Amino acid sequence: MRSLALGLFCLLCCNAVRLDRRRPRPITARGRNETTVQTKAVENPCKGIPLDFVFVIDSSRSIRPNDYEKVKTFIINLLQFLEVGPDATRVGLLQYGSVVQNEFSLNTFTTKAEVEQAVRNMKHLATGTMTGLAIQYTMETAFSEAEGARPANLHIPRISMIVTDGRPQDTVEEIAAEAREAGIQIFAIGVGRVDMNTLKAIGSEPHSEHVHLVANFSQIESLISVFQSKLCGGSEMCDVVDHQCQHICVSSPASYRCKCMKGFTLNPDGKTCTAEDMCAVVDHGCKHICANLPDGYECRCRPGYQLNIDLKTCNKIDYCDLGNHGCEHDCVSTPESYICRCKKGFVLNLDGKTCSKIDHCADGAHGCEQEFMNTDDSCVCKCRKGYTLKPDGKTCKKIDHCADGTHGCEQEFMNTDDSCVCKCRKGFTLRPDGKTCKKIDHCADGTHGCEQEFMNTDDSCVCKCRKGYTLRPDGKTCKKIDHCADGKHGCEQEFMSTEDSCVCKCRKGYTLRPDGKTCQSLDLCQTVDHGCEHQCVSTTDSYICRCFEGFMLAEDGKSCKKPECGDGVMDLVFIIDGSKSLGTANFELVKQFVNGIVDSLDISKTGTHVGLLQYSTKVRTEFTLGQYNTAQDIKRAVARMQYMGRGSMTGSALRHMFELSFSAKEGARPNIPRVSIVFTDGRSQDDVSEWANKAKNSGVTIYALGVGKAIEQELREIASEPDEKHLYYAEDFEKMGEITKKLKSRICKDKPSDENMCQCENVVMFQNQVTEKLKSLVQNNILSYFRDILTFMFSWTPWNPPEGPHFEKH
Repeated sequence: MRSLALGLFCLLCCNAVRLDRRRPRPITARGRNETTVQTKAVENPCKGIPLDFVFVIDSSRSIRPNDYEKVKTFIINLLQFLEVGPDATRVGLLQYGSVVQNEFSLNTFTTKAEVEQAVRNMKHLATGTMTGLAIQYTMETAFSEAEGARPANLHIPRISMIVTDGRPQDTVEEIAAEAREAGIQIFAIGVGRVDMNTLKAIGSEPHSEHVHLVANFSQIESLISVFQSKLCGGSEMCDVVDHQCQHICVSSPASYRCKCMKGFTLNPDGKTCTAEDMCAVVDHGCKHICANLPDGYECRCRPGYQLNIDLKTCNKIDYCDLGNHGCEHDCVSTPESYICRCKKGFVLNLDGKTCSKIDHCADGAHGCEQEFMNTDDSCVCKCRKGYTLKPDGKTCKKIDHCADGTHGCEQEFMNTDDSCVCKCRKGFTLRPDGKTCKKIDHCADGTHGCEQEFMNTDDSCVCKCRKGYTLRPDGKTCKKIDHCADGKHGCEQEFMSTEDSCVCKCRKGYTLRPDGKTCQSLDLCQTVDHGCEHQCVSTTDSYICRCFEGFMLAEDGKSCKKPECGDGVMDLVFIIDGSKSLGTANFELVKQFVNGIVDSLDISKTGTHVGLLQYSTKVRTEFTLGQYNTAQDIKRAVARMQYMGRGSMTGSALRHMFELSFSAKEGARPNIPRVSIVFTDGRSQDDVSEWANKAKNSGVTIYALGVGKAIEQELREIASEPDEKHLYYAEDFEKMGEITKKLKSRICKDKPSDENMCQCENVVMFQNQVTEKLKSLVQNNILSYFRDILTFMFSWTPWNPPEGPHFEKH
């Protein structure tokens, strides 16, 4: 192995020196946005084998324009070592960012000049880094015959060169392995801070030949000489490496593959071979067994059979036909001989040929109760006359003359020795027909002496009393029942005896509780010291305290307080990240966070309105601004939200908020501040800046909340300025409580001031709210709402609309 490695090293050095002398000078980029090439034609010193070659170029925003031009120069320099043509090397190219853009296919151009011009005309995408998506496109589309790839049976090597400068935003391991399994040889070139493990996951093996990493784009030209030796078809790899192929080794650029001879298939180890199963792939026609041979197959028969003249069908060998078996009864052929058998009811003797009749009753183990009889198969039990055999086949029972059901008895019957006789139940007597029965009426003679009612029983005539009465000890007369007499009724106020029971009653002004015994006042608020600060509302068996509009009930359940942001009015839309990175448990914490913010706001028809979007790969409106008018309804809607758990398209959610959520159709109000709270826990899969800026420019104030792997730059692009007031971040979900407190404080601090009370739109709002209050006074108790109106008038805070294109002052 040491001598082989030394020989390979010397061979590569010689090739490198030879190629260095013969290769054309590299082409360099002279300007930031200009790619220049040598205009003078250079004779191609490389006469390599034909290839299907596809460049896959990273065009993400992290690549600067000047570096992008260097990549184009690198591609054009590399083309100088390829013989481009329909029957030579075909070249395709695609670049990728957040999406894949096919620049030209393998069958688009037929000359090197056309390919070079197409490379110069490429435009920088400057978006994301979806490397896995690009590899999938390369495998499924770029190397398809429809796009110019030559059929696999021509064995034209399929080469893909991937150039990237950063970490992929999707997974590459599985799709890259699938591409390599499909026969694509992948060269992975990394520039700058690219993870070497990621490059190895992409590139073919051996990695020393297919994976390259340079410090910056200026050094990418250093790889030209490396790929010149690979693409020009230098040394045959099968000649210089220990390939370990069992049959045939086939060289390819910078690699090799094993093949098997005809009649064999390559094993999963990629090196050893197994003979093909000819019996499985041809219509052999063998009746019994098909056996594979090195050069074909042959038919064989199972034991006891012999192959016929057609060499496919089999004929059974019948040893009994030879006539020398000596069996007394029957001869049966077996695969290799014959055996003697006896007819039914006989047993084979020890000589294996003669038979004796079987006496199944001889051993006395039959167990018969009365009689038994030997048959061909067994010993059978029998019964004497007048008896029949039971289901157990051994014991006997007397014959039942009633068993056939033809006796016709109305009630009961009894089996006798000779026949089936009818009987009647107690209280009945048999009619003369000997089958039907009639009831005996003990009350018919009228001597019962009952005061109220009577009833005929099986034995006698019994006296009864009507409902609400009980029979006296004499068994004939009745007295009325007093259900309340025992004093066990338990009634709190009054009681009354009915026919069935003792019923409790309540005095006027009270009503009976569900327990049927105690009483409660029809209006508890008028009869107890309820302690409610604003209003007391009676319920079925108790009361509850309520607060006037604009106030919320305190923790003691009696006193009232204004919400933390009770003086502010706004249209607020939550945008909640529902991507799979969040997880179900953390999604529940986010729902608690939303409800915590809702609790601090004055949610009402004339107060703050709230809407909510959840986004993942798609955007879903959970509820609009105009859907709910109470905090309780909003919190219930939040609790019902179902976790989406897929991608993270934050930009799409911002677009949905800007175009739809703050529209009049979904409940947005004119001249009301518009606020959006955006929550995310990771990098967006699309651009966020465009729609965030449009929303902010239209007057929407955006608070950006990030947790865990959220990207600071994205949060800054989303949030309104200044950042210190509108951007919040926590390392994990356990610290979300701190964000909630800070956000509540900030929203409350930014509420409208009292300086704009007299602005036209605020006066109109005030008039509308007073009108609503007056309607409420008319419909309800004026005195109980007078305090509500006074409190509302002195606590009302007008709103000063922000300057902007969507708001006008009158």
